Amino acid sequence: MSEGNSEARQGSMEVFFNGLVKENPTFVLALGMCPTLAVTTSAINGLGMGLTTTAVLVLSNAIISLLRHIIPNRVRIPAFIVIVASFVTMVELLLEGFIPSLYSALGLYIPLIVVNCIILGRAESFASKNPVIPSIFDGLGMGLGFTVALTAIGAVRELLGAGELFGIPVINNVLGMFTTVEYVPISIFVLAPGAFFVLAALTALQNRVKRKMQEKGQNVDKIQSGCSSDCASCSDSGCAHRFVDVDGAPGSVADAKANKKEG
Repeated sequence: MSEGNSEARQGSMEVFFNGLVKENPTFVLALGMCPTLAVTTSAINGLGMGLTTTAVLVLSNAIISLLRHIIPNRVRIPAFIVIVASFVTMVELLLEGFIPSLYSALGLYIPLIVVNCIILGRAESFASKNPVIPSIFDGLGMGLGFTVALTAIGAVRELLGAGELFGIPVINNVLGMFTTVEYVPISIFVLAPGAFFVLAALTALQNRVKRKMQEKGQNVDKIQSGCSSDCASCSDSGCAHRFVDVDGAPGSVADAKANKKEG
């Protein structure tokens, strides 16, 4: 029994670490780019959006996993959206009531969490196929990975674009210790192009670190949680057979239409 519990804990931690590093939704999977590029004008905005998404991701993963044997396959996506939308509404009302400044800063991007491809992707590929505990760890890992990425991007953009970090004038405070010269902010970094520059630079840095880890013999391969195929090159080998009749597989859309005509 203790060995089984140990293996379960090890598996859950592997799933958690996978979402945090190996399959980081921003730097590796490139998911959720809309809020990533739009709200990361400051570190606090990135942190707030990341933690909000994490809360919704963990809760929705848990409920979807609990209902995975109840929700019919043909209506699973609408069911997932209803579950996610319920938690997003709860989180939005809490933010509006207790952290109005963050609520105003994030604005429209809070309700858009409902259709965030990270949340729907984890619901489809992992939570709907796995028990509750691993699904919670998957949501926690993916959510915190998203939070770390958004906070890092926001911190770099805020530091270079305004000379501040979490609203504190860091650069001028440091320069004031040695000289009277004031830092001139590079305003492009708080604009849309700056988001792309910082995202590209941090993604390249992450790839370099992973390459160094591989050279040292450390395993940084993705565990392909959920679907066993690579989404970037997915065809009929992954989950595409659910939507397109490419090989006559039972349960495809084309088969369903054919059966309806025959009936």
